[in-house]
Amino acid sequence: MSTVSEQGTARIAVDLLGGDGAPAVVVDGALRACRADPDLHLLLVGPHEAADELVAALPVDDRRRITVRSVREAVRMTDPAVRASRAGTTTQASVAAVADGAADAVVSAGPSGATVTAAALGFGRLPLVRRPALIATLPAVAGPVLLLDVGASVEARPATLARHAVLGAAYAVATGTHRRPRVGLLSIGTESGKGDRARRGAEVLLRSVTLPGEGRYVGLVEGHEVALGGRADVVVTDGFTGNVLLKGIEGAYAMAGGPEPGDIAPRAAALLGVAGTAVVCHGAATAADLASGIALAASLHRRDVTATTARLLADADVDEVTA
Repeated sequence: MSTVSEQGTARIAVDLLGGDGAPAVVVDGALRACRADPDLHLLLVGPHEAADELVAALPVDDRRRITVRSVREAVRMTDPAVRASRAGTTTQASVAAVADGAADAVVSAGPSGATVTAAALGFGRLPLVRRPALIATLPAVAGPVLLLDVGASVEARPATLARHAVLGAAYAVATGTHRRPRVGLLSIGTESGKGDRARRGAEVLLRSVTLPGEGRYVGLVEGHEVALGGRADVVVTDGFTGNVLLKGIEGAYAMAGGPEPGDIAPRAAALLGVAGTAVVCHGAATAADLASGIALAASLHRRDVTATTARLLADADVDEVTA
């Protein structure tokens, strides 16, 4: 993501109890992010004793950049996603902090379904959006590739895929990642008509949809083209397939012995389609991953990506795309 004009204070609500290694890993990641960005202010949502560890590790002059909202109950991986909408969990309280103006964005490594549910209910969805999507930036060979959905919704319906293509193109333009995004639909071959019923139906819709930012639909793409890049800047699929592909690419990249993906692209996904800024990290996120996610959230706020995406969606021609 471009760093042009990324200045100013960013207030990020951090879910201290989200993730497999919480709260210790989250505290470590938040500390790294705070040290790297002097204009970053953190609202730590979780037990006071965990937050105190981070505050104590900072120089006295930097401690004013940390505030705490004391919440002791976490959403567990085995809990239903709807639990996140109930008051009293760190996930819901983190989203509420943004909704009530105490923070500019939220970051959580808790269950992605819970964070998506809490954000959709707490922020509301953007007009024309029926299902939010998680979008990840992948460090492809020919340049960054945006992949969505990577876990917000496992359903694969033609209209959902087409609407997510519009969302992905809008995000590419809003972040400055790609000014004229080329959008591809992930399938098992590049010939027209390849794939299951959802892919075939989505392809028909995408041929007639006007994409934001002079974006254009380039057709079907295969899995290897996501890692290579060059043909499509934005690749659309359902959340189940996207999540499997994302983790497979990350594992292959690590096995190849290359630099950590976090050195090239954020190890986190942005939530699109809601009227607020939310970033979701892996449940198994490391401290470096959490710091990357917090930096992404700050960048999205400073670049006003949510509002810009909403404006681009309003101008897009999606009237014929029905769920």
